[in-house]
Amino acid sequence: MTEQRVVLDLNEAGVAVDLPRLDHAQDEVQQVPYRPVDFRDDNLPNALERAASWLRKAEEWLGEPLDVIAIHLDYDDSENSPYYEVKLLCNDEDLAGAPIAVRAAQQRRASP
Repeated sequence: MTEQRVVLDLNEAGVAVDLPRLDHAQDEVQQVPYRPVDFRDDNLPNALERAASWLRKAEEWLGEPLDVIAIHLDYDDSENSPYYEVKLLCNDEDLAGAPIAVRAAQQRRASP
């Protein structure tokens, strides 16, 4: 059996350079095996809407459902911080675009 290498185009955070960007300055992709993608806002519906919008864009980009293991809701009542924090715990391979790279490698192998 020959091992096929898949090359990923990642940024400094270890996610795909083409991953849809977060639209709000207070949202972020964190660094853990299942990476939390944070959406922070003083208004919970706004944070949830941004999370849903980003998830739709990410799944469209990925070409399949994004592996989200959990959704976590927290709050931060410290001064000058957005109160609500919605976290989507996402598979880091999906955020890196691995399924896209695997499909591209399969297409290259299938092409004459």
